[in-house]
Amino acid sequence: MRTPLALAALLALSACGLKPMYAGGSNSAVAQGLAGVEVAPIPGRDGWLVRNALYDRLSVAGTAVPQYRLDVRLDDSLEGLGVLNDDTISRERRILRSRYQLVDLASGEILLDATAGSDAGVDVVSSEYATIAAEQTALELLAKDVADRMVRRVAITLRQREAGQAEQ
Repeated sequence: MRTPLALAALLALSACGLKPMYAGGSNSAVAQGLAGVEVAPIPGRDGWLVRNALYDRLSVAGTAVPQYRLDVRLDDSLEGLGVLNDDTISRERRILRSRYQLVDLASGEILLDATAGSDAGVDVVSSEYATIAAEQTALELLAKDVADRMVRRVAITLRQREAGQAEQ
């Protein structure tokens, strides 16, 4: 009974036009397109973290001659949430937001203008060192999350661009 249901589900899935984005692995058009994205310098420690995370994700297929540039602006903020009776903060929220543009280097055309963001909660404890360490760890995790979101959107944009060029 399970085999016919699985076969029917597989046939229905193939009929919907679903195509894996990275079909072909590192030789796929999307992976090669991502390898051709250079990341402009991003100021600050948060920028360094995001840029490194972006390079880790963009260079999966190796490196290629840059065809695109990714311009990124970051906004990193830390706000107090939990306030105790003695007016001390017991919980913070770290927010990392990015506004980014994917630019075609040949034409100067902006292919993608988008935002990405993420946030994390941080407990404020009696040890100042532990609180600072938790804030830095949160920033490192947020940088990876924001980079993942950005690369996903860039990959979708490059895939759509490739599909549009194939139709012409």
